[in-house]
Amino acid sequence: MHRLTLEIRSPPTFWRCEPSWSWTSRVLSDHLLWCVLDGRGSLELDGERQELHRGVCAVFQPGDAPKATHDPHRRLLVFGMHFDSSPRAATEPRWGEVMDRELLGVLARTSDASYRRDDALGRRQVELCLEHLIGLIWDAAHNPGRRATDTAVDEIARQLRQDPGRDWTVAEMARRAALSRAQFTRRFVAQFEMSPAQYLIQSRIDRAHELLTETGMTVTQTAAALGYTDVPYFSRQYKERTGRSPSQDR
Repeated sequence: MHRLTLEIRSPPTFWRCEPSWSWTSRVLSDHLLWCVLDGRGSLELDGERQELHRGVCAVFQPGDAPKATHDPHRRLLVFGMHFDSSPRAATEPRWGEVMDRELLGVLARTSDASYRRDDALGRRQVELCLEHLIGLIWDAAHNPGRRATDTAVDEIARQLRQDPGRDWTVAEMARRAALSRAQFTRRFVAQFEMSPAQYLIQSRIDRAHELLTETGMTVTQTAAALGYTDVPYFSRQYKERTGRSPSQDR
């Protein structure tokens, strides 16, 4: 994506579509962010059709004239806003399914609250949230193969980085991701190009570097904090991955 210059043209808005709702848009003169947070329906643009459910988002551009309907028993909850962009921000295809629904909701709520503060910082926060949302949709449109299991594997990797000193096992990681050990390892390697065990070692060494360079902890204290009972073994792993001994970095 190119660096975007954004100008908000309408307030960030949530709307729960009425049971009888249907949408036939006029030809748009600006960009429109359109994110489904709940419900079921369908969207159509230039003969292309997309089923709507939580996480499906679109960025329409000037000249588009989308149409949509929904299930009145599972009414759509939509978040969106109009904006101008230079260069044009729309993806091709226009829509994608954002798998991190929690982040999607946080960005939507933050945009709404920031805009309603009605100050310069609030407007800047809306622009940053909008840029982040566009990035999520762009990624979803260009990487449509990602699934909920990929998000689960991402979450395990994040937990490893957050708490590398914990006594992790691959069996526990797989259980947390609701996968078999073989499935988890295969997906993990596909996403991170290394095994879970190697990723954990790298996370420990990365954290060790932070502790050695940014705190007053000794090499022995650092090794113990990260689950090493053998300090020479820790030192060898550290040097293999950084090219320096722990004492040099301390």
